[in-house]
This record gives sequence, C-alpha cells and structure tokens, in this order.
Amino acid sequence: MNSRLERYVLARNLAGVGVALVMISSLILLVQFVDLSRTIGVRTDVSAADIFGLTLLKSPSVIQILLPFVFLFGGISAYVGLNRRSELVAMRAAGVSAWRFIMPSATAAFFIGVIAVLAINPVSAALSARFEADRAKIMANYLGSDVPKDVWLRQGDERTQMVIHAKARDTVQGEVRLRDVSLFVYQKNRFGQPEFKRRLEAAEAVLRPGFWQLKDVREATAGESSVQSDSLSIRSTLDSEAAVERFASPDAIAFWRLPGAIKQTEDSGFSASGYRLRFQQLLSTPLMFAAMAVLAAAFSLRLVRLGGLAGLAGAGVALGFVVFFFNQLSGALGRADIIPLFAAAWAPAAVALLSGLTLLCYTEDG
Repeated sequence: MNSRLERYVLARNLAGVGVALVMISSLILLVQFVDLSRTIGVRTDVSAADIFGLTLLKSPSVIQILLPFVFLFGGISAYVGLNRRSELVAMRAAGVSAWRFIMPSATAAFFIGVIAVLAINPVSAALSARFEADRAKIMANYLGSDVPKDVWLRQGDERTQMVIHAKARDTVQGEVRLRDVSLFVYQKNRFGQPEFKRRLEAAEAVLRPGFWQLKDVREATAGESSVQSDSLSIRSTLDSEAAVERFASPDAIAFWRLPGAIKQTEDSGFSASGYRLRFQQLLSTPLMFAAMAVLAAAFSLRLVRLGGLAGLAGAGVALGFVVFFFNQLSGALGRADIIPLFAAAWAPAAVALLSGLTLLCYTEDG
C-alpha cells in the first residue's frame, strides 16, 4: 500500500513539474521571440519564420538555467493540490510519514538532473552555437558588420606558445577563418621562460585538423630579414570546436567538452577558472534539482485547516528566487577568485537542500 501511495504522489509531482515546464518554456519562447524581433527583425528580408527558428535555437539554453524553478513550482503545485483535496491528511491518518513520499520525488529530481547535465546540456550548447552562427549570417553586412574585431587566440604546449591576433573572423559550418592575421611564436627556454622566436603575418588563416593553413605569408625571425611565401602550414593544438569555444562564454560549452577546454586553456597559459566553475556548477545541478523538490514539499505540507498554506507556498517561491540570486552571486564571487570555486558552485545547492530538510524536520517531526 505504501509503495502505491509513493508512486501516486510521485506521479502527481512529475505531472506538476511537466505543467510548470510547459508554462515556463512558453513564457521564455514568447520573451525571446519579442527580443529577437526587436534586434533581428529590423532586417526587412527576415521573416517571422526565421525569427521563430532562431528563438527555438536560443531558448533551450535559457530554459536550462531556469529548470530549478520548474521543480520548485511544479512540486509546490502538486503538494498544494494534494493538500487541498485532503489526500495528504488521509495519508498521514494512515500512518504514512511525509518522508516516504518526499524522498522518491527528490530522487527522481536528482536523476533528471543527471540526464539534464549529460544529455540536455550538450544539445543546448550545440543549438546555442548554431544560433550564434545563424544570427551572424543574417546580420552580416547590416550597418557595416557585427563580426567581432581584434580577435585574440592563444595556443601552446610544454615547449611552444603562440599568440594569434586577427582583425576579423568567420565561422562557417564549424570552420574557423581569420583575416589579417599576426602570429607571435615563443619557445620556452631551459628555465621555463618564453623567448620570442618568430612572427608571421598572413592575409588569411584557416584552421585545419592539426594545423593552421596560412595564405600570403610574411615570416620574420629575430635578427633576420623577412621571408615571403604564398602559403604556409603551422602546427596547431586547437581544433575548430575548441577555437570557437575560445570566442564563447563557459556557459555555451557542452559538459563533455569542458575538461578538454580547461586543459587547453591552462596549457596556453590562461586561467581556466571560468571553465572550472561552470564544470562544478553542472556537477552540482542534480543536487540543486533535488533541493528544489525538497523545498517544494517543505513549504506545501502545512494542513489546510491550520491556515496559512497560501502564504507558506508563496514564501517557498520567494525562497527559490533567493536561492537563484545567491547562486548568481556565488558564481560572480568564484569567477573573481574571492571564494573557492568548489564553494561557489556547491554552496547554493547545499544551502537550499539543508534549508528544506530543516523545515521538513520542524514541520514533520516537531
């Protein structure tokens, strides 16, 4: 009997989460469509279908950020509905502890979080990259060009470091092309300090698998005259996807590629704290989903006859927003190296979970 009740409450909870997901997704789609209409719709040759297509590409990344609210709002809706129909009263009268039907919901939220990190996040990152490429293509040559200028890249390994500067870049079907390129090549001495070796100027550089293909090249070595050549290949430790990731924020990189991005960034001599923070935040996502499921129950189990259920549920929603802003604040402090990255990523989820468990202990066990 108890297992049947647990499955029933879990089914109601998942139904509430599904409804909340549809409502939040619909709102995000509407807001993104209006926003893109204001920015991209200024082009007279852009149709509503084009804008809607871009909206579908961009919205999943925004929805992923707000998924914790889906579990909070969906859980509160489910438990308040059970409470108003006196089903929770009947369960408690039968001797069923609230912990029996809360834990399955929290466990389900945890595993959905695992799926979101391992499967949904890579898809969302790929769609976000496609959105940037399609948006750049639509807005090309409009009021000049919105192609980023003064592109800087850095690559390297244990022996060689290379700084790449370009006036403009294009990314077409994943292929990176740089124009008006300057490459500064350094080699580490026996003390581990970089020493300048040569400089290359090229009209264009195309990133091929394992090397940069340079066109119209002029090469200058320290203390020697320059040498002109039509084309030249130079080894690269970047692939096209890794190079594109250098232009993107850590949030736009898929979970599976973050460890590689961290290693390549550190090998190139840059700080990878932003990538490390994002990686830890994704690892903490399942715990955050479970914490929101517990919070939803903690603020919704008060008996209707005691009054104040609506106010308590509203307080749960308000606490969810507090957790969201606390998560953003922790991330900002972590990126600024004010607090450890591990604490910045895991503290919001841990605080939310402990708050929900504390309130449940007080409500359920007195």
